[in-house]
Amino acid sequence: MSPTIQRPEVTRRVFLLGALAVGAGCSKERLASLGRHDALRSAAAYLWERQADDGGWHSTEYGLLRSGQSLTGLVLNALLDIPTSLSDLPPDRMMAAVSFLMHHIDGDGAVGRMDPDVADYPNYATALALKAACRAPMPLRTFSPFALVECLRRQQFSEANGWTPDDAAYGAWGMGGDVRTPPTPGHVDLSMTRHVLEALAVSGVPVGDPAFEKAAAFLKKCQNFIPGVEPRGPDIANRDGGFYFSPVVVDANKAGRHRTGFRGYGSPTADGILSLVAIGRGLDDARLRAAADWLVSRHSDESVPDFDDITVGKSTRGLWFYYAAASTTALSKLGLPLQPALTPALLERQRGDGSWVNREKRVKEDESLIATALAVRALVAEMGSEDSLS
Repeated sequence: MSPTIQRPEVTRRVFLLGALAVGAGCSKERLASLGRHDALRSAAAYLWERQADDGGWHSTEYGLLRSGQSLTGLVLNALLDIPTSLSDLPPDRMMAAVSFLMHHIDGDGAVGRMDPDVADYPNYATALALKAACRAPMPLRTFSPFALVECLRRQQFSEANGWTPDDAAYGAWGMGGDVRTPPTPGHVDLSMTRHVLEALAVSGVPVGDPAFEKAAAFLKKCQNFIPGVEPRGPDIANRDGGFYFSPVVVDANKAGRHRTGFRGYGSPTADGILSLVAIGRGLDDARLRAAADWLVSRHSDESVPDFDDITVGKSTRGLWFYYAAASTTALSKLGLPLQPALTPALLERQRGDGSWVNREKRVKEDESLIATALAVRALVAEMGSEDSLS
């Protein structure tokens, strides 16, 4: 499939920005805005060029992602993020992508399970497909999201599947596949749960829905926060408002332990904020306010805040694009500034073909489709009211 978007040459972009920089009265903010626009156009062209003939996007780096079931939803949502003033959404290509997702919905309403040998992150893939289906332009909404919503509801660790509020996994979502019952939940984490909650919210599940209230119980387990208690003294780490990755898969918490639990760090704290927003919490909520204060005070444009020193050499780079997308989106939803802005670091890292790649392979951000989709989300989130396009 040939692209319908022409990618601007990087040399032309550099020359144009250089010329503007010496122009009278051209602010740094205006340069950043122009740079974002050009970067997004180039990224859109790259992503459309990577669309396969079957309408999906497929990894060339990882066999697990080669089916395209999770990657297609990720990339399609990134393309839907980009304002139409900066990137066309070619109807034939959009229809091909939506058709690809439709074709990979199984009888249970799940995406990611069409390969009998390898599951492609089913809850994640289903959530991303649900978001894309609900966000696509109206003429392309060719199937009802009901089956996907009900599939995700069935996958929640709740009383319907034998789980109780005392269980660490209660209220959360895992990888998907066969419904899990006690006592073994398998892999359960905040990132997976956040994406499902966002998809349910986009689909129209109302605030106060039982699924959201059960999820709130899981979010409490992932946050270091005690209402009404100031985060000071030797136990500050279990009161500071930060989130960690999982109370179930303890070795996956990449910031290490404190005396009574796990330290919070940047990417799950952003996920925690987005989860709380998805279930209807606002800045009048003490937990959300504490998490936002944590993120604003520790944010960095170079690494994921508060990783343990043992893993800082790898993981802070490995999760950088995920953190960039999640943190900018989280704070933009709350109308809070993220300083320093991530746009300069993102523009500096963009490659000549319009893509981004992380040199660190630990969490698959060396796959350009993943890194580029996450970079697009971060750039769009930072545009905000400054560009009046988000």
